[in-house]
Amino acid sequence: MSPPEPPPEFFVDRSLGRKRVPAALRAEGLVLRTMAEEYGERVGQGLADTEWLRDAGENGWIVLSKDDRIRRRPAEIAAVREHAIRMFCLTNANLTGTQQAQRFVTNIDAMMRQARVAGPWIYGVYDSGIRPLVPPPKH
Repeated sequence: MSPPEPPPEFFVDRSLGRKRVPAALRAEGLVLRTMAEEYGERVGQGLADTEWLRDAGENGWIVLSKDDRIRRRPAEIAAVREHAIRMFCLTNANLTGTQQAQRFVTNIDAMMRQARVAGPWIYGVYDSGIRPLVPPPKH
């Protein structure tokens, strides 16, 4: 009998902050690390998105963000594709920290199912579910 598959590990982009969203997701049992935990506060704030995207891909982390412009910036979407990034992204930048956390918590089951699909992909996280913004490649 093979050992159980380890739970996915999530990476919380600096756009979601260091406290409220990570705390809410950890309370739901998600294994995650924040930008500040991984790189330190000062380095994390100045780190180019392409660099942490590379690291997320190399480590197999699933990215949580509210910076949906990543899919529109040529260098960043290229990094998403090159490093097979799996990302869940809030598409409403006007949500409070509590609302952001609630959006992710509400959609945890759907996110965990999608997390098993190989990247690259970016899914939007909405009140009513998740939807592809950059769909996974067809194999």
